[in-house]
Amino acid sequence: MSSVYFSPGSDSGVNGNIAKMEDAKVEIDDGKDESVVPDTMYHNIRKKIAPFVMSFGFRIFGVILILVDFVLVIVDLSLPAKSREVGDALEAVSLTISFFFLADVLLRVYVEGFKVYFSSKLNIVDACVVVITLVVTMIYTFTDLSGANLIPRVVTFLRFLRIIILVRVFRLAAQRKELEKVTRRMVSENKRRYQKDGFDLDLTYVTDRVIAMSFPSSGKQSFYRNPIREVARFLDTKHQDHYKVYNLCSEKGYDPQFFHYKVERVFIDDHNVPSLEDMLKYTANVREWMSADPKNIIAIHCKGGKGRTGTMVCTWFIDSDQFESAQDSLEYFGERRTDKSRSSKFQGVETPSQSRYVGYYEIMKDKFNRQLPPPQSLRIKSIRIHSIAGVGKGDGSDLKVKIIMKKELVFQCVCAKQENCTKKNICT
Repeated sequence: MSSVYFSPGSDSGVNGNIAKMEDAKVEIDDGKDESVVPDTMYHNIRKKIAPFVMSFGFRIFGVILILVDFVLVIVDLSLPAKSREVGDALEAVSLTISFFFLADVLLRVYVEGFKVYFSSKLNIVDACVVVITLVVTMIYTFTDLSGANLIPRVVTFLRFLRIIILVRVFRLAAQRKELEKVTRRMVSENKRRYQKDGFDLDLTYVTDRVIAMSFPSSGKQSFYRNPIREVARFLDTKHQDHYKVYNLCSEKGYDPQFFHYKVERVFIDDHNVPSLEDMLKYTANVREWMSADPKNIIAIHCKGGKGRTGTMVCTWFIDSDQFESAQDSLEYFGERRTDKSRSSKFQGVETPSQSRYVGYYEIMKDKFNRQLPPPQSLRIKSIRIHSIAGVGKGDGSDLKVKIIMKKELVFQCVCAKQENCTKKNICT
């Protein structure tokens, strides 16, 4: 848990005005198991080997070995008249793979802990398959078949044991589950995740009443992003009947039934900004929901839960007086969304226009009383770009410029075709 000081009168547990902080504080769930870990050699070793054991490369290597072992068994069974040398080689490789699988299970038990590992039925089945097939492989490998042709039943029994080893292919189910976990962690990079109480989601409590997360996905995308059923289970478990989800993606949606139809849409293109009008509608909607019940929370997402999500989270912070300046709110969001224990890479709002629009909302709230400012007609006379090296081909020949007003294309410049271009690197 993180302790954040705040003003008791605010809508959430944060107040960015340090000079006005009260002695009250709120606990924000960091999504990590905070049980005290003893500073022992055992736990230090576990901490060091965990990234390797749970890495994407190690999981892929395990899947490859399962497939290789499956092929070896098929080859062994299809060559009853093979030479002794070939048979010994196949058995040696299969036995080595069996010991690797045993080491894999033991390492995962060591890293995750006995109770956590065996709390999964799939892990229990996986461990049983590994142990049973190892015993079968050892019996098959170390049994002397010389003269066994005189005892057909022995040969039949041993070949049956060999066929049993094929059940190891069912390990793919357990490996797929692990691959999903490591792939999601790899895609989410060092964004703060919720990893306790049986959940592992790219989801962060920015405050005690505001959640930022990546897109709740289904189908193939759920392999590397938050599975929508798990997100729904999390929200129903933690905030039943007291949550509303805000989908900021203009490019895709999902069945709102997963969240009991408590879903609002704000259509924002990727790496873009909302209109000021949409920002006002959004904050009015959030304000109404949050004031209806002190237990109510909001869960906001775009695709990665960073740019567009951070923009609208910080806009709400400004609207609800949790922060007086846009810059402070943006810094706070980045601090909460970034898991510095994994990497120092900043996971806040980085697109300049998105940061500016949070500042625009601050002005609109303070100077225009949450009203749209009077419209002003401006005419763009020219667009001049300096120092284009490193962008595209670096010479402007592949440069395109689009001006979109009220979601309609009003101007386009394509330098490759000299469309609306007077010079190679200058569009007018």
